[in-house]
Amino acid sequence: MTAVILANGEFPRKEYSLWILRNADVLVCCDSAANLRRLQKLGVEPIAVVGDMDSTPASVREALGPKAVKVDEQDYNDLDKAFRWLRTNYPQADDIRILGALGKSEAHALGNLSYLLFWEKELGLSAAGVRVEMVSDYNTAFAITDSCELHVGEGRKISFFSDDPALRIKSSGLKWPLDEVSFDYWFRGTLNRASSDVISLKFNYSAPVLVLMD
Repeated sequence: MTAVILANGEFPRKEYSLWILRNADVLVCCDSAANLRRLQKLGVEPIAVVGDMDSTPASVREALGPKAVKVDEQDYNDLDKAFRWLRTNYPQADDIRILGALGKSEAHALGNLSYLLFWEKELGLSAAGVRVEMVSDYNTAFAITDSCELHVGEGRKISFFSDDPALRIKSSGLKWPLDEVSFDYWFRGTLNRASSDVISLKFNYSAPVLVLMD
């Protein structure tokens, strides 16, 4: 089952992002009156609007009825609340795309990207066969946790981020191999490019890594 979560960053504009939005089996919207108006213009309706409801007026919440899911705690943002609501209520969703998580605010973008690593560490999504991608009009981001092959296409721009300085990754298919990279700072594995259609990565041990591709 394919599920989409729409966050409150830059609303999708390009055809691929809009195609994902229109073709989801399940659509969950983070708390946002503005996004609800945009979805209405597209003829798309979410099954739930999840968050602390500080961005959705009372009149709109009343019109939503049980679709408005208020979560009061403030330790995690609305994207995390929507993600956990989706996992609880639709555990069969094994292909989750997150739209609108990037753009507008660098702080929100960094925080949202870090959730891909957090969810992988906390929930073991890859081992459970659940794919989670964060898609914008410009990039696709996802987490990997172990040795793998990525079928990306020759010439594609790709970056790798980790907060584990002991992690080592042997690579093939990259213009600049990762073999000697120490991931002690986020910029260490950035702005690479695929030199073949398939990138092969071999980890020295399992650890979440954020991958960002154009």
